[in-house]
Amino acid sequence: MRFQPFRFLRAALAAIFALAAPMTLAPAAFARPAPDSFADLANQLLPVVVNISTTQTVSPTTASGQPQLPSDLPPDSPLRQLFKDYMDKNKNQPRHITSLGSGFIIDPTGIIVTNNHVVEDADEITVTLNDGTSLPAKLMGRDEKTDLALLKVIPKKPLPASHFGNSDKARVGDWVMAIGNPFGLGSTVTTGIVSARNRDIAAGPYDDFIQTDAPINRGNSGGPLFDMDGNVIGVNSAIFSPTGGSVGIGFAIPSNMVRDVITQLEKYGSARRGWLGVRVQNLTPDLAEGMGITGSNGALVADVTDGGPADKAGIKNGDVIVSFDGKPVPDSRALPREVADTAAGKAVNIDVIRGGKKQTLHAVVAKLQNDDDSKPKPPAPPAKAAPKSPRLGLSLAPLDDAARAKYKLPKDANGVVVASVDPAGPSADKNFRPGDIIVQVQTQIVKSPDDVNKLVDDSVKAGKKVVLLLVSRGGDLTYVAVRPG
Repeated sequence: MRFQPFRFLRAALAAIFALAAPMTLAPAAFARPAPDSFADLANQLLPVVVNISTTQTVSPTTASGQPQLPSDLPPDSPLRQLFKDYMDKNKNQPRHITSLGSGFIIDPTGIIVTNNHVVEDADEITVTLNDGTSLPAKLMGRDEKTDLALLKVIPKKPLPASHFGNSDKARVGDWVMAIGNPFGLGSTVTTGIVSARNRDIAAGPYDDFIQTDAPINRGNSGGPLFDMDGNVIGVNSAIFSPTGGSVGIGFAIPSNMVRDVITQLEKYGSARRGWLGVRVQNLTPDLAEGMGITGSNGALVADVTDGGPADKAGIKNGDVIVSFDGKPVPDSRALPREVADTAAGKAVNIDVIRGGKKQTLHAVVAKLQNDDDSKPKPPAPPAKAAPKSPRLGLSLAPLDDAARAKYKLPKDANGVVVASVDPAGPSADKNFRPGDIIVQVQTQIVKSPDDVNKLVDDSVKAGKKVVLLLVSRGGDLTYVAVRPG
């Protein structure tokens, strides 16, 4: 018999793999190679990007209406009179300020997208195409909340136009290309990757930015962020920079949001948004514990507008909205965006958790009439000594006429006033300030400091580690969870 060494080797390997069969290995992650060159893509996309310049006429005088001399001139300097004569001569002459930005063509007839802050308050808007042609532009519409604007130029021939991609499909690590007009230099191409998604930079109520490390500088505002298929997945809008130049942290408005807003700007000249009539806050772990809820997903309803869609649907303070129109609501940031994107008049299902149980309510979304959230109120003056709530670390006062006058509270306000906050007490890090009104303790209405203290004491005796307070701050209701001392 002939010797066949590979037969024995195969048998041994088969036995080894049979023993190892139950073990599974995680799939290996591979990085796709960078393109050899971005030249072809850049050459294709440059013609759809435009430079935008604006002119605004302002008065050269200061707020007091008087010209201002250079502050570093000595009192006896002969130049003082020279400057004074010059300013007196020109004090009534208008001054023109020019600013620069970027934009991109979305329709061959000459419709262009840019940022609102690029064209805001402009007297004249000029669009310069990639071939050097300059055209006057007309503002079709703008939206301050998302910082978007739509312009129209009248070209002599159809223009090359860009296409929107699906920003939801952009993944962290994907290659992107930004084209714009940094520092007025003209069309400039930079590349990078998607660094993060769903960024909230406190720029507005609907923040949902794409973060990128593609170099973006002043003048890039309003320019497009492209994917590697040449589709617009964002509008470059802001940078984080301690120096004013790019440090690799730029932000773009997602194209899916842009597409919805500009459709309305083109049709109505302004954005039309859905309205539910609730004010929500994040469901923190402490709040969830105080309400007896497992997990911290959802948007906690802090206030419901009387007669609004939510009120008519039966939504109440303390409900936690976990789903809106079939879409999950992971936190309080997601709900306003989902509601705003919903057409007025649409009937939607809203899943809420109330008393630990999930239920579905039905609402008809209305049109938002005023998108201006309540502005911060000036802080109330410090209060004098008042009855204390030692377990909360607060000094409390009855809500009487004197308190209403002192803290400029409305006549129909009810509850117990916070007069001062113990900086070392349990409520010190809960943003309490004099003039806040405690409306409820553990869902029970309170009318006096004694009511607050009794309910807090009862909760502690019952083994509660967290006490849930409903607080009115500047007219807005907010749930606050405090761990009593």
